[in-house]
Amino acid sequence: MIKSFFADKKWALWAYGGLLTLIISLVLQTQLNVMINNWYKSFYDLAQNAADYSSYEDLLACEKTAQISEQNKNEQNATLACAQLKSAAQSDKVLQFWEQIFRFLSIAMPYVIIYTLTTFFASHWCFRWREAMTFSYLSAWRACKNDIEGSSQRMQEDIYRFAKITESLGLAILRAIMTLVAFIPVLWTLSSGVDLPFIRDVSGSLVWIALAVSLGGLVISWFVGIKLPKLEYNIQKSEAAFRKELVFAEDDKLHFASPAAVLSLFTGVKLSFYRLFLHYGYFNIWLISFSQFMVIVPYMIMGVGLFSGAITLGILVQVSNAFAQVRESFSVFINNWTTINELRSIHKRLSEFEENIGYKG
Repeated sequence: MIKSFFADKKWALWAYGGLLTLIISLVLQTQLNVMINNWYKSFYDLAQNAADYSSYEDLLACEKTAQISEQNKNEQNATLACAQLKSAAQSDKVLQFWEQIFRFLSIAMPYVIIYTLTTFFASHWCFRWREAMTFSYLSAWRACKNDIEGSSQRMQEDIYRFAKITESLGLAILRAIMTLVAFIPVLWTLSSGVDLPFIRDVSGSLVWIALAVSLGGLVISWFVGIKLPKLEYNIQKSEAAFRKELVFAEDDKLHFASPAAVLSLFTGVKLSFYRLFLHYGYFNIWLISFSQFMVIVPYMIMGVGLFSGAITLGILVQVSNAFAQVRESFSVFINNWTTINELRSIHKRLSEFEENIGYKG
């Protein structure tokens, strides 16, 4: 599976050159992500202080105090001057607001373009991997006299799904690694704003919390979803048997695909899916509950500091985003657990296929 693409000189340029291109693209995306996270602080701090004119109120009070013995006309002039200063301050903040909007667009649009090009290139890279695997297996398969169940499906569908899932999961893992490299220092620095007892005395507390909840979630997910890979494998096996009967019936409907045979095979497919639906039901309850709870964790940790004045709204939003980036990167396997289960079942089927045809790689 791996050697057919990465150990063949014919595919070396695509295998390694393509992988390098994807890594560079992900590095650029991560840098833009960090820039967006920094933007959160300045934008939300501006929003928090949008109507703050306390400095001009103080100025008005001072002017009135200084002119308290003067004529009423001068006091009115002072009030008018202060109102003009307020209007100028408001206009300045509106201008800053639009500057922040355009700054965001200048970061977000390159991110969208790079992300789109990366997805496009990754699809081509994935198809080259599928092509390498297919023709690498072909000669050994043609020489095999006793085909394993569902050989055609394994050659066509399973190879495609293996390459596609490996591509998407590989990109997710690479993106997670680069996000951790970029955001751990950011989150470590922001941990200084934590104002909860005990936690505030731990250096980089937000990083350790993100790591702890992610590892804990991974362990629980492993036990909750321990039956899923086998169920995925059973579904592929029953689907292959059902499809094989229908394929044979295309050439000989008298001996294949009788109502009784189809009913029996489809019942096997149905029962396999019903078991999978049941086990995914409670697994999804756990997974979605964990994901939703993690949304409020940074606010629970940092929210007190917002009301005490230790941090600003911009810092709170920045912490929330950085915490989410780090926590999701630590949780890359939890977030892709369904995909991992599917990949494990496909890998098992392809391993059986390689063994049956005597493929040596």
